[in-house]
Amino acid sequence: MHALILAGGSGTRFWPLSRRRQPKHLLPLDGDRSLLQATVERLEPLIPPQRVWVATTAELLAPVRDQLPDVPAAQFLVEPVGRNTAPAIGYALHCMPAAVRSEVVAVLPADHRIADPASFRRTLGLAAEVAARDDRILTLGVKPHRPEPGFGHLELGEPLPRAEGLRRVRRFTEKPDPETAARWTAAGTHLWNAGMFVFRGTTLLAALARHAPQIARGLEAIADRPDRLQELYPQLDATSIDYGVMEHLDALATLPLDCGWSDLGSWQALAEVAAAGSDGNAVRGDATVIDARDNLVAAEEGHVAVLGVSGLVVVRTADAVLVMPKKRAQEVRKIVDSLRRRGREELL
Repeated sequence: MHALILAGGSGTRFWPLSRRRQPKHLLPLDGDRSLLQATVERLEPLIPPQRVWVATTAELLAPVRDQLPDVPAAQFLVEPVGRNTAPAIGYALHCMPAAVRSEVVAVLPADHRIADPASFRRTLGLAAEVAARDDRILTLGVKPHRPEPGFGHLELGEPLPRAEGLRRVRRFTEKPDPETAARWTAAGTHLWNAGMFVFRGTTLLAALARHAPQIARGLEAIADRPDRLQELYPQLDATSIDYGVMEHLDALATLPLDCGWSDLGSWQALAEVAAAGSDGNAVRGDATVIDARDNLVAAEEGHVAVLGVSGLVVVRTADAVLVMPKKRAQEVRKIVDSLRRRGREELL
């Protein structure tokens, strides 16, 4: 099995710590290693670095390569521009040698947290066996441990033979309202959509040709004329692999992941998994916290002091300070958008 790590991204959700040239997956948000490094390291020994491929952008290529010195240089695959995950995955598969495309490939985001790597590898290995034996496309769905209206879900269909826990995916569902999420979680009828897929590369490309023909034709044209990459790639439909391919597959299957997964999608999500004291405060860097509860305080440089507050995110970097309620952590993009409109490129 090979792994394709998706390591693009713009770095808005963890502003001001993450920036356009230092997005979330390059940051050590969960320990001493970056999320990207942890993604590759947790694959061993199932998938060693010599079988890891990394899809990234020209702007991020240098820091991504610096963080993964054991991955062969030829296995960093660079998109000319971001066009969402369907073109990115299809282009990466076309860049791989034909012998690799015929083998099993696991597509994994570079910026997730997994608390139990051994359990993750067991499920990933089982998915690879199913994909190789049955030539089936699988998605790994996360077993919910709470109602979560912020995630897309996979509705489970009938059990499938020859692998414990293997189920057909009846449909992809959008982010539900809180009441629906609670009902699904109680009933055990849905998994969280974590954006992880396992398939033979040739099988995925065939599915792309059936369900996203504009992208498939464009990738074939690029394969025939690599010198036209900069011209042709920006013309590809900017479509996610979920919407472009996976939602249309009748035979899509899933295996449940129960491995302490988090997408670390916001400062609040980080606060939920960060080590906190008895007062509920999670502190990173040099900080003083007095008479305060349930805060996330992060100081990349200098010192941060908080007094008499609760439920806040307070982040200091060399050139910016963020203060907001944790419950509004999903709105950081508003700050980034405002800075962009005002031409404050040095802060992006």
